[in-house]
Amino acid sequence: MPYEIKKVFASLPQVERGVSKIVGGDPKGNNFLYTNGKCVILRNIDDHGRFVNCVRFSPDGNRFATASADGQIFIYDGKTGEKVCALGGSKAHDGGIYAISWSPDSTHLLSASGDKTSKIWDVNVNSVVNTFTMGSNVLDQQLGCLWQKDHLLSISLSGYINYLDKNNPSKPLRVIKGHSKSIQCLTVHKNGGKSYIYSGSHDGHINYWDSETGENDSFAGKGHTNQVSRMTVDEHGQLVSCSMDDTVRYTNLTLRDYSGQGVVKLDVQPKCLAVGPGGYTVVVCIGQIVLLKDQRKCFSIDNPGYEPEVVAVHPGGETVAVGGADGNVRLYSILGTTLKDEGKLLEAKGPVTDLAFSHDGAFLAVCDASKVVTVFSVADGYSENNVFYGHHAKIVCLAWSPDNEHFASGGMDMMVYVWTLSDPETRVKIQDAHRLHHVSSLAWLDEHTLVTTSHDASVKEWTIAY
Repeated sequence: MPYEIKKVFASLPQVERGVSKIVGGDPKGNNFLYTNGKCVILRNIDDHGRFVNCVRFSPDGNRFATASADGQIFIYDGKTGEKVCALGGSKAHDGGIYAISWSPDSTHLLSASGDKTSKIWDVNVNSVVNTFTMGSNVLDQQLGCLWQKDHLLSISLSGYINYLDKNNPSKPLRVIKGHSKSIQCLTVHKNGGKSYIYSGSHDGHINYWDSETGENDSFAGKGHTNQVSRMTVDEHGQLVSCSMDDTVRYTNLTLRDYSGQGVVKLDVQPKCLAVGPGGYTVVVCIGQIVLLKDQRKCFSIDNPGYEPEVVAVHPGGETVAVGGADGNVRLYSILGTTLKDEGKLLEAKGPVTDLAFSHDGAFLAVCDASKVVTVFSVADGYSENNVFYGHHAKIVCLAWSPDNEHFASGGMDMMVYVWTLSDPETRVKIQDAHRLHHVSSLAWLDEHTLVTTSHDASVKEWTIAY
């Protein structure tokens, strides 16, 4: 088998503020459903004042609990339906309660609330055993919970999954983090002897992943406020990212903290960027190409006569390739603090969607909306070297392997191809690489490990064998 899935760093639950994960009552809070054998029973109650968000029978069937947006939890007799008590008296939580879960022995109840806490209740004596305060941010609201054997879990509005510690309520045993919104781009970088994956999503979040363990976290501080469109790592070990918030950010990958880091405000929304040696960054914006030097804007080409979409900088640092919506690639030279149009056009087969130089600078690969990858030979004056067909829909992204002999492409057809430069017919096809959405970005960790991501908010590692 030429490829196999190595790891999947899965997306988090998609959550929405004020919406519980499991609903067991009507919107008015006057009725709730529960089961009894093969029957579904609809009861009328006037105990709750607002929406009933969750109804749960105890495992032994002797009791059931209801939780509501009014912050109350009521316990009922499982056989007669008569109310037994209200946990915590008039209020169990200071905010709406979105989920409850019984302990396996039916004596305790776990609750999750919009007041940013989860609680364990001793139902027999009607008292709180533990209160887990999850934070002070609105994203720390608790929307779901589960008591599974010895494990207690809750889900935050951020999508994070928390493993609660009964012995230390102030700190979870573990927090599973990741993206809950579509991932737009990723890049890879070695830091401290480890390989890390950096991914940016539609909501402006950037996460870093340990490629071996899958452990991940987000950068500290306030970062991008809108979709992260493209990112890469420069020669100084900084993550350079552009966003629909009209900024380019330079973030130190050792500190992983936005605070005190470089931010360049642009006049026009950026789409793509590329970095080169000497502190250069080239940014493609809507109707504009911008040259940055040492995190400062030094030159721009306004209204270039075509719509620029993507950009790549030659490893040597002198040449910039810009792909346009008109199906052409234009070459520019970096001359100090200016960009000079070389007047050379490279024709793709359709609107250019991505392009990249091989790591040795020998080839330029260009993919387009017409489902074709065209490779140009740099040494031969950018003459066409080969054309690669196979995708069934628009190609979105491509990346060169460190061996400079292979490159990968991902498309709207949810497929990934790994191509062999010298022979277009020798290829590895990964069908349905991401089943729910198209492949939005990819990168190579090493010659045999490919990383892909998608709007399904997951990151996958693949082992490639030739």
